[in-house]
Amino acid sequence: MARGTVPQRADYRTFRQVTTRWMDNDVYGHVNNAHYFSYFDSAINAVLVADGGLDIQRGSVVGFVVSSGCDFHAPVAYPQPVEVGIRVEELGRSSVRYGVALFADGDDRARASGHMVHVFVNRETGKSTPIPDPIRVALSRLAIPA
Repeated sequence: MARGTVPQRADYRTFRQVTTRWMDNDVYGHVNNAHYFSYFDSAINAVLVADGGLDIQRGSVVGFVVSSGCDFHAPVAYPQPVEVGIRVEELGRSSVRYGVALFADGDDRARASGHMVHVFVNRETGKSTPIPDPIRVALSRLAIPA
């Protein structure tokens, strides 16, 4: 996506609704920027659990966020309904780069957009490990052309 371009809803493969909370608003009357990362992380993990079978409690493989970034285009505020759009931009052996964007209810233009990178690791050793097949299949469905 070209710098300065605001992503559109059609740029994403799946969406997860996220509930804004009263405590997310800051003194300026909008959701504080730090909370956007929590929204993105929660939505991505919801996809991994629901569509890829990730067992966040007992599974031998977990995903660690190793990189993230966000550009802010327009504010949102509690109690505004929002959705996180997700796509897979790069799918490696043990890592995945997600494109993410936050959309207000009914908006086609993102209020914020960015990326998150997961590296999948063995829970016990902390060493990178190949993405499990069920998760890889789920992520492949979200991939966009390079």
